[in-house]
Amino acid sequence: MMHDTEALIIGCGPGGAAAACYLRQAGHSVMVLEKEKFPRFHIGESLLPYNQAIFKELGLMPAIEAAGFPKKFGAQFHLMDGSKSTRFVFRNGRFTTHTQAIQVERAKFDHLLMRRAQQVGADVREGWSFRKFTESADGIEVEVTDAAGQAQTLRAKYLIDASGRNNVTGNQEKLREIHENHRKFAVFTHFSNVRLDPGEQRGDTVIVRLNNRWFWLIPVSAEKTSVGLVIDRGDLEREGNDPAKSFWAAVNSSPVMRERLAAATAHGELKTIADFSYHNRRLASSRLLRVGDAAGFMDPIFSAGVYLAMWSGKIAAQAVSSAITEGHAQQFEQYHRRVSKAMRVYWRLVENFYTTHFIELFMQPKPPLDLPAAVVAVLAGELEGGFHIRWRLEVFYFLVWLQKRWPIVPRLLIDAPRAPASPDLVTQRAF
Repeated sequence: MMHDTEALIIGCGPGGAAAACYLRQAGHSVMVLEKEKFPRFHIGESLLPYNQAIFKELGLMPAIEAAGFPKKFGAQFHLMDGSKSTRFVFRNGRFTTHTQAIQVERAKFDHLLMRRAQQVGADVREGWSFRKFTESADGIEVEVTDAAGQAQTLRAKYLIDASGRNNVTGNQEKLREIHENHRKFAVFTHFSNVRLDPGEQRGDTVIVRLNNRWFWLIPVSAEKTSVGLVIDRGDLEREGNDPAKSFWAAVNSSPVMRERLAAATAHGELKTIADFSYHNRRLASSRLLRVGDAAGFMDPIFSAGVYLAMWSGKIAAQAVSSAITEGHAQQFEQYHRRVSKAMRVYWRLVENFYTTHFIELFMQPKPPLDLPAAVVAVLAGELEGGFHIRWRLEVFYFLVWLQKRWPIVPRLLIDAPRAPASPDLVTQRAF
């Protein structure tokens, strides 16, 4: 088979751009097909401290610093009525190597990553859409539609699927498995004049926990804050299937949200996305690797999406580079195991987050055995921290189990109170 490129990447989001840059650093030819034209709006704006190491390896730090993204030193979790809150500060984590992150407007951030991939020599083609792929002993054939709408067939030695939640190769092979307990729906937009905390806490991700749903508040620039509600799809349907109505009803049920949005103005109408969590049963075959959301998508509560995408893009690039150089893909199965294991770390946190006993312990952390430090390390992006983190997490989950049966910290009231009467109601104001 004659190859158009050594590595073909579907998608130029964070995972695809990272994979392209690492492969170019290793000296390989890379073609990236992106169906959209950048810059474009995207959700998932809160990054983890461990992204910093990847930025440095890819030579991105000058552009990141010049962009002026808000700095993030921690994350806050609040009960909806303001009766309890906690703040996890990354630098206080005993096992945390990187202690500062950034918040990003994804249109600007993703475009920056694409430009870096182009600067290092990747052939990035915008407006090209994937149709299907065929795998053989000699390589990969991918049928695509180019920017002019013409069908083409491209050939490569190896394929990396970084198509995000479009999950193009996983869907073709029917590998997607939905997490039935996490059929969520997200309602969101950017706001001006959201009330943020002073000082370094201004850059924090703020999570407000309601009984069976939650809000995020993420400052993405000096003027704009991303605000979103994550709600069960079933609850949305029971409330009339009106996302805007459910969003504002949830805002008004929470004193914390009412206070933070009291003077806020929305940038246009609320946007929605079906936030169904899933994973693919298989992340690798003999000539294909899936990275980021094309490997699996989880509830965004712990802001791991961009980091997992870039981290898995790095590992995928290393595996593909080794395969190109050595002529075999022995590392592909190791890639599947390693990324699947990392995703399970966050899945366990996500699944526990929706239980009351987890929230009770999570928001009232106790210092013995450095358990909070282990949790902070994972929240910062420490996925492979070794036994000293793993055993502490196991103890933490045992205490969560214990809290359900015999309380070791005070019980918390998470049920939503009734919305207040006018004139305290917050209503939507849009540009």
